[in-house]
Amino acid sequence: MAAKTEGRIGALETSLRVLEALKRLEGAGVTELAKELHIPKSTVYSHLNTLRQNEYVVRDGDTYRVGLKFLDFGEHARNRMRIYDVAKPQVDHLAEKTGELANLLVEEHGEGVYVYRARGAQAVRVDTHAGMRVKLHCTSLGKAILAHLPEEQVDAIIERWGLPERTPQTVTDREVLEEELAAIRERGYAQDDGERLSGLRCVAAPIIGQNGYAVGAISVSGPMSRMKGERFDEEIPELVQSAANVTELNMTYS
Repeated sequence: MAAKTEGRIGALETSLRVLEALKRLEGAGVTELAKELHIPKSTVYSHLNTLRQNEYVVRDGDTYRVGLKFLDFGEHARNRMRIYDVAKPQVDHLAEKTGELANLLVEEHGEGVYVYRARGAQAVRVDTHAGMRVKLHCTSLGKAILAHLPEEQVDAIIERWGLPERTPQTVTDREVLEEELAAIRERGYAQDDGERLSGLRCVAAPIIGQNGYAVGAISVSGPMSRMKGERFDEEIPELVQSAANVTELNMTYS
């Protein structure tokens, strides 16, 4: 029988750890996973075999990989989100208008999750993809959301995840972050000056729900060589705020 601690099922947690390790390692064998997770090889094999029989992982020789069944789950989760349907045309328009990378992000379990991305003609290739999770404090999208969440929720997020440094530009001081969130609320948009990826700048605007709090954020990202001066401080902020505003209206009235 699976062990239970405070309502948690130990065997299930082990399977999830195996899946997360397979994703992180981009595929692995039983021995490698056992070393990575510090659990017996027999245990790893049992979990992998169960996952494979249920079509959640695939095996290629001695290497196991996350299966495409998760793609079906991801698409299902995204398609049931109203914000995705409503914001998608605005993200596409931003990418076409600016030539850069446009993004839609929501908060889940205290992290930011990229729901959709669109590439303009000059968009740079970065590590983000739909489904990827990021810490909220080091992206303009995340800061736009944090600035428009209840204070107790922001406290809980920071208590759980902290303010880890991603680059030398990352804000890691709570007081400094609070000052920036207040400035974001005042001007209506957030900026990221290479705080998660060095050399990449981003401008984001929050999507405010009917309860007055952020339900997501829209952004445009690009290299510092293009995201500067009037374009970074005026043109892009105006475009993302307009896109967020249209999304808010369509979510409310359509």
